[in-house]
Amino acid sequence: MKVIVGSLNPTKIEGTRKAFRQYFDEVEIEGVRAESGVSNQPFNEETIKGAINRSVNAFREEFEYSVGIEAGFFGFKDARTGYIDFQVAAIFDGKNVTLGFGPGFEYPPTVVKRVLEGIEVGNVMEELTGIKNLGEKAGAISYLTKGVILRSELSRLAVTMALIPRINKEFYEL
Repeated sequence: MKVIVGSLNPTKIEGTRKAFRQYFDEVEIEGVRAESGVSNQPFNEETIKGAINRSVNAFREEFEYSVGIEAGFFGFKDARTGYIDFQVAAIFDGKNVTLGFGPGFEYPPTVVKRVLEGIEVGNVMEELTGIKNLGEKAGAISYLTKGVILRSELSRLAVTMALIPRINKEFYEL
């Protein structure tokens, strides 16, 4: 099986690889640059649209599936900061899209404040931690969980959730 990921980010590619290998023995994963068509710091439905756009824009006929992954802030009035960050995965097969979310978490209030001022979360976290390209390495989640959870794990879980209809086709109309 050949799968293409609509990103060159190593954490997204690795998360996708791990998700597919849970269910399929022979899997080749490749990354390609794909436009999300949304802002650099998406909010709410825009995050879902970005994942879908990446999966559709990455699709090539020689691949069985294409995967788009987008992280973004979702508004929750009961959250301390008002926002929870989720990774959304979209899997496209040339016809149908399936979606999945990874676990959500809150960024520190100072980070959310800067994001609401228009600064991308990755840039804010680089300033805060002093770690360049944090989002392409272990990710902000690794920093915030003291190394317990890596960004690739959030991607793996989101892609796994998006795989549910595909590994249970008898329950879904695909």
